[in-house]
Amino acid sequence: MSFQSWMLWPNNVAASVLLLALLAMGFMYAARRPTHELLRSLGHMIGGPLRVASRWLSAAAIEINNRNRAVLLAHGRQEVGQRIEREFERLGAIVTRDLQGYPTLQRKLLDEITKIEEDYKKCGEVPPPPPDWTEAVKAIASVKSTGNELVLRVLEEIKRSVTAIHDKALAEYRKSYETRHKILEGFMPFWRSVDKNLAQVEKNLAALQSSVNTVDAHMGKYESINAGTDKAQHALTVSGFTQFAIALVVMTIAAGGAFINFKLIALPMSEMVGAGDYITSSLRTSEVAALVIIFVEASMGLFLLEAMRVTHLFPRIASLNEVLRRRMLWIAFTLLVTLAGVEAALALMRDMLIADKQALLQSLSAVRPVVNDGWVGRIPTAGQMLLGFILPFALAFIAIPLESLIHSTRTVGGVVLTALVRTLALVLRVTGQAVRQASRVLIR
Repeated sequence: MSFQSWMLWPNNVAASVLLLALLAMGFMYAARRPTHELLRSLGHMIGGPLRVASRWLSAAAIEINNRNRAVLLAHGRQEVGQRIEREFERLGAIVTRDLQGYPTLQRKLLDEITKIEEDYKKCGEVPPPPPDWTEAVKAIASVKSTGNELVLRVLEEIKRSVTAIHDKALAEYRKSYETRHKILEGFMPFWRSVDKNLAQVEKNLAALQSSVNTVDAHMGKYESINAGTDKAQHALTVSGFTQFAIALVVMTIAAGGAFINFKLIALPMSEMVGAGDYITSSLRTSEVAALVIIFVEASMGLFLLEAMRVTHLFPRIASLNEVLRRRMLWIAFTLLVTLAGVEAALALMRDMLIADKQALLQSLSAVRPVVNDGWVGRIPTAGQMLLGFILPFALAFIAIPLESLIHSTRTVGGVVLTALVRTLALVLRVTGQAVRQASRVLIR
């Protein structure tokens, strides 16, 4: 088809374009109403479902938020309830340990206080009053001496007797006060004992008061969770995000430890199951065997902590009776120790394989091998064996951050899913409104 086939006048392009434009305008003017209806229908056809989908997503976001709220409050209620239960157990232990001896302590304090009171009364006794003959001495002392020798002798004898009696009375008085001072000095051990007992009572009551305050704080949280307040939900959400971040960091560190453990046993496992045996084109059987050993160790650690009731991932284990639970605990611990010993042996085997390989390479080369039979040369071997024995026990504690990660992932995932659904609802609503407005603009 040539370029001039659409022109009415092949030799006159301008006239052809003008005539075709006039014809097109006529047809378009005649079809304006159906075209407007078509654009309006297209706008409603596209924008309507988008708005309906937006409303449905908004309702779904509200439903997800309500479910997340219910799950979050239930988990928080359970966690705070367990804390309150542990605090009450601590209170019971404190009361049993410290407060059960209070009757004996009270009797001891009463006995000591009674002893102090009796000694104090003894200290309060006054010395006996002076004898009655002091009046007679006073009367004789008023007699005037006239120079009579007989009178002088009588007076001197009376003076001598009075002086002796005075000295004796003064000595008895001083002895009485010395006895009282000794009694007062004997107060000190009793006062120290009373002070020590009262200090112990104060210490026990302070510890009890601290535990009671902790229980009050947990009870306040429990009441706010039961009430379903926004503050409690926000606190639980923040706590969930914090636990998720911490558990993720710990799991990352544990993954690094598992990788080191894998490197320790991968080489000797290749000698045990065959280095040339492949499951796939790039996956060796020895690597899978090493991973299986690591996963079994982690599983034994998980069962051990479940039997110890540290974690609660398997409620069936926690509901076992004491005999079965203890048997399971010892079985898991025995298997874990056995696997740790196997890893230590594999680490030793790895060191021996590396030493044999180095000896072979040195024998093929012209370099004379350096022999080191001292204790320094055995340090790497001992370190690898010790690391191979310790890592399984370290990986056993992965159950604690795993449980925290599982519980917190529900909270974090719910919040993220709610945010995504709300964002998608907003995008659909804006898109639907934009389509409808675009159809109106085209009509005008």
